[in-house]
Amino acid sequence: MNYRFQNLLGAPYRGGNAVVVNNTLLISPVGNRVSVTDLLKSETITLPCQASTNLRRIAASPDGLFLFTVDENNRCLFINLPRRAVLHRLSIKYPVADAKFSPDGRFIAVAAGKLLQIWRSPGFKKEFFPFELIKTFADCNDRITSLNWSPDSDYLVVGSKDLTVRLLYLNKGKNKKNGYGKPYLFLGHRDVIVGAFFGVDKKTNAVTKVYTLSRDGAIFTWGYNINGAKLEDMGGDFSEPDSPGTPVQGQNGEDGNDANLRKRKGFDGKVDELDEENGRYLHKMKWELLKKNLFMQTPAKLTACDYHKGLDMVVVGFSNGVFALYQMPDFVCIHLLSISREKITTAVFNGLGNWLTFGCAKLGQLLVWEWKSESYILKQQGHYFDVNCLAYSQDSQLLATGADDNKIKVKLLFVTFSEHTNAVTALHFMASNHCLLSASLDGTVRAWDLFRYRNFRTFVTPTPKQFVSLASDQSGEVICAGTLDSFEIFVWSMKTGRLLDVLSGHEGPVHGLMFSPTNAILASSSWDNTVRLWDIFEGKGGVEKFDHTHDVLTLVYRPDGKQLACSTLDGQIHFWDPLQGLEMFTIEGRRDIAGGRLMTDRRSAANSSAGRCFTTLCYSADGSYILAGGSSKYICMYDVADQVLLRRFQITHNLSLDGVLDFLNSKNMTEAGPLGLIDDYNSDTEEGVDKQTRDKLAYDLPGSMPNHGRPIVRTKCLRIAPTGRSWAAATTEGVLLYSMDESFIFDPTDLDMDVTPEAVDAALKDGQTRRALILSLRLNEDTLIKKSIIAVTPADIPAVASSVPFRYLQRLVEALADLLDKCPHLEFLLQWCQELCKAHGNSIQQNSRNLLPAL
Repeated sequence: MNYRFQNLLGAPYRGGNAVVVNNTLLISPVGNRVSVTDLLKSETITLPCQASTNLRRIAASPDGLFLFTVDENNRCLFINLPRRAVLHRLSIKYPVADAKFSPDGRFIAVAAGKLLQIWRSPGFKKEFFPFELIKTFADCNDRITSLNWSPDSDYLVVGSKDLTVRLLYLNKGKNKKNGYGKPYLFLGHRDVIVGAFFGVDKKTNAVTKVYTLSRDGAIFTWGYNINGAKLEDMGGDFSEPDSPGTPVQGQNGEDGNDANLRKRKGFDGKVDELDEENGRYLHKMKWELLKKNLFMQTPAKLTACDYHKGLDMVVVGFSNGVFALYQMPDFVCIHLLSISREKITTAVFNGLGNWLTFGCAKLGQLLVWEWKSESYILKQQGHYFDVNCLAYSQDSQLLATGADDNKIKVKLLFVTFSEHTNAVTALHFMASNHCLLSASLDGTVRAWDLFRYRNFRTFVTPTPKQFVSLASDQSGEVICAGTLDSFEIFVWSMKTGRLLDVLSGHEGPVHGLMFSPTNAILASSSWDNTVRLWDIFEGKGGVEKFDHTHDVLTLVYRPDGKQLACSTLDGQIHFWDPLQGLEMFTIEGRRDIAGGRLMTDRRSAANSSAGRCFTTLCYSADGSYILAGGSSKYICMYDVADQVLLRRFQITHNLSLDGVLDFLNSKNMTEAGPLGLIDDYNSDTEEGVDKQTRDKLAYDLPGSMPNHGRPIVRTKCLRIAPTGRSWAAATTEGVLLYSMDESFIFDPTDLDMDVTPEAVDAALKDGQTRRALILSLRLNEDTLIKKSIIAVTPADIPAVASSVPFRYLQRLVEALADLLDKCPHLEFLLQWCQELCKAHGNSIQQNSRNLLPAL
């Protein structure tokens, strides 16, 4: 039962900034986790580490090795990206609006409220307190909104909510009387600063300009005189007064040194010799406004921007879903496009500048656009509302999800079906894997062709009904669906689409429906405290009824058809023998699933009875254990034979969701209700991620949600892959995938002093390919196994394949499957597969369930 978290699907981007590292890796926040998308391979993984709440900001080191994440509680994680491990943690006192690594990767600048903090990047060092605060700048009058480093890591340009931009030199020297380290102010903007960037001369790679952008759509270009050139010759209006706090050029210091050449110690300990007259002291120079431009003459606000110094281009996104690309400094519009009607919350260049990434938190979209070819590289959009149902195909290769946003998504096929007009409540794959069935509250059951990506049949009823459950027999000839409102079960013919029968008898919503795997008996469960068995083909109607003392929420057959499990509202799982009609035993699960207290609960989690029941069940492939989930942060795994709890999976640690904490602080409960539910947010919606998530999605309607849109943690659906190697859970956080990842596991009892990587290399050098392959399989080192496979000559493949022991067969098949996907020696690998099937065909067939993903 060594299941580990593998990936997160179906959860969209809900806000925060995205970053691109190594030109092709797109890193974006998904709730309290980090999602990494390889734009070349079209693969997405989710890091297993979690923050305490939803992520607000992400920063990546220039070499792409480290991530610095900040959540809504201002708690920071320092993550090793290749190993996907948290190295260090840090807590900051003030709300963090921006964070950036310096270009040399040695420092991290953090905009914490009105303060700008410079921290030393810890890297791989093991220290008691790895984060060292180097310097704090505290001269801003209002919250800092953006920051950027100069290419030499010596300067910072900082935008603030007080409509000013500051140019800072990071100095820790003693000559503070000379004005070193004081900011140079850029004044003139009339709205909040969204971004400020250093412009670089392409020939000399020296900073020559500063671009500042404000929310009203204005971009100012600032420059200073180089080598005594007159600014009037460069054009522009220079009638504005000098900025306050700006040191006078050529001021002599009290240390008696000449003003033209000074030696001083920087904040990083370096001794600099800098020539003021040649403009090396950027903060000492007299900056002037060169040009003013407006992006759009519309009421739309500028909400996101980025600058690429190599191309000298600026990309901006607006609150009406329009983005624009401009060539600087001439302000030539290259592209002006609309990607949605909602606000663009992040816009970023990749390293080469050929791809632009845009994020729209309101729609849950991430788009990667190549501006030269005007084509999309990636259009990523998950389910915006909760995922209700899951279904695995028979070969475990496809996973379908249905949600409250009326859409069905099929993973690995990259296809979305949107013909339903209401929430999708149930999904079912036909045995052929080429057909998918879906039931919805819109009163239809639809059949989808996964070859042509179309809806080829729609099943309806004489009067509209709301369907909440779905089942199909083994032959695929009969389709059944249970209703929420009329308490009936409708039966259709798959071939003709005609309504064959209507099964009546239940007195409550039919939420559970499943055919027996071995015969044509249909089982249904309802909130009327009963489970009923129906004989569809013989026309006998109801065969048997199993009575319970509470509402039956769901049911599931064991894969061999000899056991039926159903959960009831009192938190018990009842196991029945459907052939004899006898109850075998029950599992009491109230204490196991209990956990988490809602903010509105007046009772403690230990005394509350809300949510203490299972709403979804799923047997394992061999029927030895069962997974159970419900309105709780836990998923329980039980051993069926011994009726004991094997393991509890906590699906999330995200405190932004309700029901994660077991103990609430009594100070947060007031006479008016919990402090967390009192809306005292008096600022505009342009500022934070927390107000971009779910506040305008009709959750404020009377009776719609008791906590004003704060999601409650729950598990709506559980499904185990037919191979048994993985399982999926549809939760509030998205679709969580857990799998048995054994690629890094080896058996230490099979090792001795002679089994080493050196021994494998020595055997290959001596031409002992059979010995080398066995040694590499015992080590379970992936690179060594593949190296040994390639080293075998075609003539020796039959002998080597037949000599592989049975216990190493699965590892060898997995290595061959991986090689077939990436290695160019196709005929050689096909010969390996052929000889392996000849020598171990019987063993492969007996172990086909475990080998199926690799096969």
